[in-house]
Amino acid sequence: MKLLVVGGGGREHAIIKKLKENPTVDYIYALPGNGGIAADAECVPIKATDIDAITAFAVENGIDYAVVAPDDPLVLGCVDALEARGIPCFGPRANAAIIEGSKVFSKNLMKRYGIPTAQYEVFDDPAQALAYLETAPLPTVIKADGLALGKGVVIAQTREEAIDAVNSIMLDKKFGKSGDQIVIEEFLTGPEVSVLAFTDGKTIKPMVSSMDHKRAKDGDQGLNTGGMGTVAPNPYYTDAVAKTCMETIFLPTINAMNAEGRTFKGCLYFGLMLTPDGPKVIEYNCRFGDPETQVVLPLLESDLLTIMQATTNGTLAETEVRFKDADACCVILASDGYPASYQKGFPITIPADVADQVYIAGAKKDGDALLTDGGRVLGATAVADTLAHAVQEAYAIAKRIHFENAYYRRDIGARALKAKEG
Repeated sequence: MKLLVVGGGGREHAIIKKLKENPTVDYIYALPGNGGIAADAECVPIKATDIDAITAFAVENGIDYAVVAPDDPLVLGCVDALEARGIPCFGPRANAAIIEGSKVFSKNLMKRYGIPTAQYEVFDDPAQALAYLETAPLPTVIKADGLALGKGVVIAQTREEAIDAVNSIMLDKKFGKSGDQIVIEEFLTGPEVSVLAFTDGKTIKPMVSSMDHKRAKDGDQGLNTGGMGTVAPNPYYTDAVAKTCMETIFLPTINAMNAEGRTFKGCLYFGLMLTPDGPKVIEYNCRFGDPETQVVLPLLESDLLTIMQATTNGTLAETEVRFKDADACCVILASDGYPASYQKGFPITIPADVADQVYIAGAKKDGDALLTDGGRVLGATAVADTLAHAVQEAYAIAKRIHFENAYYRRDIGARALKAKEG
């Protein structure tokens, strides 16, 4: 089989490495891929958002199956375009990808169908939003409606921060049209959990839970990032919590999307907060999370391609989705200064004996050399019999990887380990 994977980050590298395990896979193209992915697939310099070029390439090269991984091409209708040309895909169509593409849509969906989430108000007029903030309880959460590279959410501790956020998003257009509308919602408290789930629109099969570390600095300090590391499973996500989530969130979401005529197929990501009032949805994503994928897929024992095809074909109920009884930890190595300003173009050295446990996110090839080419450069992942061992091994790998201005948090997994002890 010839496969095509749309995207070019650490998530896509993890997906490609897992897809390669299937013996029927002969060849994988990555569009655009990156310098590290080039070791596992043929990278083609077509942007993930260039839907016409992706479709033309897929047709010309006789692609048997396509995996559309990032949010932008999904929201833009990449799956629709490929399917229209007879190419089966993993991922939702545009009318279902709106569950991530519009926070206003997803919040209103939850309200209509009684899915637990934070209380909220929607604004398309900056003056009305600012007037509301005069009496809104603090802290408060302000979200741009559309896609914003994971950076369209501000947790405002003070009224001044809240006003700045509204002005930045709605007046200064920091995120372009994504900020034409905003959601202002109550600040929830409790442990956060990420749950990715496979679904064919009828059946939903959650993957192992995970815990992301969003802040740039140790102790959850510093700026918000795309994610500085993850562990799986998440110790706060007990069997009892999982049962509640299935009954009150997961199945109701699938049923709600069907009722709206927006059947969701692919990977649905649930960002959850385990509040004192029970689990609530912070956000939906219409695809695999990054870097959650880098700890979840290494724990997957069943064949990824078979599961993906089952979501496309509507046969997920009869398809095995099994995970190892083990723990995983991923430590992200970033360019110092990320997510603000940073330098790139530095050579990366990765020992050959750990290359299989490294997922490249921001790197490019220069001859035989691999150079840094992004904020989040790579993830070092370890799977072990306990979380403590997985954390220890992931850091051991991270310490053996070198590039100038490399930076990583030193406390990935610390909160999860403390929760296990408690």
